[in-house]
Amino acid sequence: MRHPVLLTLLLPPLLVAGCTSNGDTPAAGTSSSPSASPSPTAPAVDYTAWQAGNSTPVADPIYPARGTATLDVLHYGLALDWAPPTKTLTGTATLRIRPTRDAPSIVLDFMPYQVDGVTLDGTTVTGTVAKEKLTVAAPVTADKPVTLVVKYHGTPKTTPMPSHRSDVEDLGLTVTKEGGLWTMQEPFGAFTWYPANDMPSDEALYDIEVTVPPGWSAIASGTPAAQSGTTFTYRSTDPVAAYLTTLAVGKYQKLTAAGPHGLPLTYWYRKGADDKLLPYLKKSPQYIAWLEKRFGPYPFPSGGVVVVDSESGMETQQMITMGRKIENTKARRDRWGVDLLHEYAHQWFGDSVTPTTWTDLWLNEGFATYAQDLYTQDVFNLSEASLDRYTREADAKLRKKLGPPGKPNPKNFAEGNVYLCPEAMLREIHNLIGDKKFFALATAWVQQQKNTHQDRASFIAFVNKQTGRDLTKLINTWLDSKTTPKSIVN
Repeated sequence: MRHPVLLTLLLPPLLVAGCTSNGDTPAAGTSSSPSASPSPTAPAVDYTAWQAGNSTPVADPIYPARGTATLDVLHYGLALDWAPPTKTLTGTATLRIRPTRDAPSIVLDFMPYQVDGVTLDGTTVTGTVAKEKLTVAAPVTADKPVTLVVKYHGTPKTTPMPSHRSDVEDLGLTVTKEGGLWTMQEPFGAFTWYPANDMPSDEALYDIEVTVPPGWSAIASGTPAAQSGTTFTYRSTDPVAAYLTTLAVGKYQKLTAAGPHGLPLTYWYRKGADDKLLPYLKKSPQYIAWLEKRFGPYPFPSGGVVVVDSESGMETQQMITMGRKIENTKARRDRWGVDLLHEYAHQWFGDSVTPTTWTDLWLNEGFATYAQDLYTQDVFNLSEASLDRYTREADAKLRKKLGPPGKPNPKNFAEGNVYLCPEAMLREIHNLIGDKKFFALATAWVQQQKNTHQDRASFIAFVNKQTGRDLTKLINTWLDSKTTPKSIVN
């Protein structure tokens, strides 16, 4: 996610880029009763096809009401139909689930849609939605995968974001005045359009199929797989955390391009409204090439950007979601372009390597913010001293206001301290070990940990091994201190 504030150096400026529900929603739909006749025995399913979606779910201490460590979703198959005149989303969600322990029921995050039917391994079961949870009344056994199918319909609703950012807006699937759709959902909100284990440590594979009216387009995370009539299909063969999925529907224009090494890129924009942003979308190959030079190969088989009616930007996997709400000045559009590089940096830091819990959001945002500021330094030929001064001054202000980045307040999600303070820490490590070793470390981190979730302990262990030095105290001090640590670099 882009940085919530714009902090500046001396001229020229460094351009720094840049959620619990109320839980009180009444019960919605209930599927057929458990006394319904079972379906014929379902054919055996080969779950090895989705083993790349295997995760080790960890309960999130920041937003414990979201997600569960009792389930590991291997694959989501989503078949969606959007009807703009009635603002009705109709869906069939097929989840391949590996229970991590024996349990009397399956519980997933889900907005109160009308549930039209639920089956488990082909047998009709009861599914009830209450307080933004779908409870399927059927026992499951640890490590014995099951197939859950949920059919539903209704009008999408959003959920509040627990933050005081200047660009705060409700999370989840948002309906536009024109009848379109868009979503941003960090730290949660995927549950506003499909039943999800909505926490970062449960990453899964996805197939998303969306049918829209003639003249409309549907955009989702993943690689474009096919288009048949007005049905658009996307596939993610690399695991995706629920917060990194996206969906947008509107009367879009499509532009394709090739990035480094022939990487397929797709840009979706609205003619007229987004024309002034096209030059920055078209810089995507340049942004990716710059990032590859420092952090190794782009981690996914495709990339792209969809522009939506948001105040913010989000690193949704393989298809970045960028808000179009900008001031009508070139300087502001230039900042928008650097924000876009920030989101591309997240494809390495946050998407390919994801935080285990929201405690370690700094691990995403610190790297992406530092990449963004290194890019700005490179473009404007800024001095090393100016970047040192900037990061330490910003760290001091934000640490005093919001506290240390390693101990985030659940009410202050994704505010400035988890961006600038870990950036200052990375700057300290960079100055300590030098360019060659720092970029070797950053490259090894994302390339060796690809498609995993990580935390503070694993990062410290990796840094110590990579550098041959014990930097445990340095890292912990920067993450936990109430004041800016003293530099140990001469």
